[in-house]
This record gives sequence, C-alpha cells and structure tokens, in this order.
Amino acid sequence: MSVRPFDWRDLPKLHKYRKRGLYLDNTLVLTRGPALVPARALLSYFAPATGVFTYLSWNNGSTKQPLIGQVTHEYKSAHAKLSYLAPFTSLRSPSFPSLIEYMIVKVGERGAFHLLAEIDEYDPAFDVLRDSSFAIYARQRIWSLPGEPASQRLSTPWRASTERDNISIKTLYNNLVPGLVQQIEPLPANSPEGLVFSQGNDLQAFIEIKSGPRGIWIQPFVHPDADQLPARMADLLQNMPFRGSRPVHLCIRSYQSWLEPALDDLGAIPGPLQTVMVKHLAVAKRVAHSFRLKTLDAGRPEATAPMARSECKK
Repeated sequence: MSVRPFDWRDLPKLHKYRKRGLYLDNTLVLTRGPALVPARALLSYFAPATGVFTYLSWNNGSTKQPLIGQVTHEYKSAHAKLSYLAPFTSLRSPSFPSLIEYMIVKVGERGAFHLLAEIDEYDPAFDVLRDSSFAIYARQRIWSLPGEPASQRLSTPWRASTERDNISIKTLYNNLVPGLVQQIEPLPANSPEGLVFSQGNDLQAFIEIKSGPRGIWIQPFVHPDADQLPARMADLLQNMPFRGSRPVHLCIRSYQSWLEPALDDLGAIPGPLQTVMVKHLAVAKRVAHSFRLKTLDAGRPEATAPMARSECKK
C-alpha cells in the first residue's frame, strides 16, 4: 500500500467521490455544508497551516480506485478529528485501516493526543473504526430546528459569557460531564465562548455556539434544576444572534438526555443515535515531582554534638 498527500491534480478523483463520501465531523457538516468538507482538500495542498490534511491511498500499486481520508487538527489542540473517508463503498478494503493508521501517525507527530470521530451507531464504518482500535466514549443525538420553535416564549436573561463566568462555567461543566469525556474534551483554557443564564447567583446553563453559512451548531450544558426549560430554550432560539434563516442543530449527549423532551416540545426533529469514538494516541502517565529543600542556615553546617573548650593549666 502507498499513501501520499493530496495534490491539486487529484481534483478529478475528489469530484468522482462527491456523493460517495462518509462524513465524521457533525459540527463541520452542519455549519459549512457537506460539499465543503471534501473541497477543503485543497487547503491540504495550498495552506497546510489551516490544520486540514488529506491523503490518498492505493492498494497493490493500482491508481484507478484510490481511497481518500481527511483529518483536521488545530494548532496546539489536544485532539484531532477524522472528518472524511471516501468512497464508503470500499470501507471493507484492507487499505482503509492502513490509511487511518497513517493519518494517526501524522497527527500524532503534530502533538495530538486523541483522534475523534462521530458516526451513526449502525453505520458499516463503525466496525472499520473498531478494527482500528477506536473506542466509544459518549453517545449523542442531533436535533434540528429548521424554523421557529413551537413553544411559548419566556423572557430569559441570556447573555454572552465573560471572564467572570469562567469559574461558574467550569463548575457546571464538571458537575454535568462524566470524567471520561472531560479527559478527552476539556473546556478551553481561555474563556469559553457562548451564552449563559443564571437564576439568582447560580449559573444554570451554558450554551456553546458554532456557526457557519449553512447552519448553527449548539452544545448545551444545562443544570437539572433549571425551571421552565422549553420556554427558556424557545427564547434562546428565537433570539439567537445573527441567526437569519439558518437552521439550528442541537447536540444532546447521552448524559443530558433529559433535555430531549423539551426539544420535542419545541418541534425539533431528532436525528439517529450516534457514537462518539476516540483513538488514543498517547498513554497518560503520572509524573513524580521532586522538591528541593531550602538550605538551612545559609549553608553553614549545624553542629551535631556540643563542643567544650579545654584549657591546659601549668
């Protein structure tokens, strides 16, 4: 098997697979559109600093039916994302695991600790990722709201998060998200960007938002004690900044599945159950810290036994 980076002369092959690709990054597809994902292969050739890397693989020296894989890795990010594989009709090819392993090596050299992929639970590619040592660490469902929510509004003081909310957001995140997920998808070290609302002095919800020309992606973190949730979510969706006519997609993880009835009341459309998978590229190891003791008495040794002065009398 031979693998090489994407070249501009491979555009005809990319066009050939335009309806035969498998998409593994929901955020990218729902905000940018599926057609843009394979088209980003040009960035692999002209602008690799963008963190998009596309590779072609052939088996037994044949160049007629290459396999294409794409992975994204932001600079200094702890995780990379497997975003595109094509053609899906050749997923059982023995070259696909080798192509995935090649991409794993490349993002590992860039400093990524994990490679993530999102896929429908009953998709045939699930077994392919399993064979490449991907493991499930969460399940999720994407709810889509193409129009206005069908619910009564409630005036909720949603506002943009600021640095003063950092501690409250991290506390909410730590209380809601399982430790296994926190290890793989920690909150950013700087101020998380999104919307929040509080009841009294308690922060009740943090909404992470990512937007693009084709839609808006939302990841909610809502405290179970938040009251009148459907109305508050309706207020959020009807007052989404710069929404326009774009659809809104809400990613509900399994540990917050109690939010789904509220979305059903809003008229949101549920998608299929998905698995969120990870391939670990590094082994966590506890590092022992050594501590230096300050020198006592400015370096002068302390006497361990009393000294007596003796005199000789004549």
